[in-house]
Amino acid sequence: MDLLLWRHAEAEDGEDDMKRRLTERGERQARRMAAWLHENQPKDMRIIVSPAIRTQQTAEALKLPFETHRKIGPEACVSELIAASGWPDAQGSVLIVGHQPSLGHLASLLLAGHEADWSIKKGAVWWLSNRLRRGETQTVLRAVIPVELLD
Repeated sequence: MDLLLWRHAEAEDGEDDMKRRLTERGERQARRMAAWLHENQPKDMRIIVSPAIRTQQTAEALKLPFETHRKIGPEACVSELIAASGWPDAQGSVLIVGHQPSLGHLASLLLAGHEADWSIKKGAVWWLSNRLRRGETQTVLRAVIPVELLD
């Protein structure tokens, strides 16, 4: 299984966290990463997105169908992200468009075996794969793509 973690692009400040919108810069970031994803995405990719406006706008840049999961919003815990994605047993691949700190916590758990305060930059994608080697399940970091590299 491939699991892609896409942190929403830059958003405006605001009191209602769920209604914060992307800035102009954030819209550009989302379009650039969406273009990269179109060129490089794995086959059979299911896209799940937080209900927050900024994640919805980020995902919309892909111009592909996606599912909104209310349990993977800004306050999501790692177990909710794992359940929504079906890691590690889901068929095909899953792209989660979500938030810090939960995306960083998930990446650290899958790669290092415990939750830690890893930071995923706004607009960046982390791509992980699960494989079986010599009877042992392994998580492999395939790519970390900060949006700044796509300029």
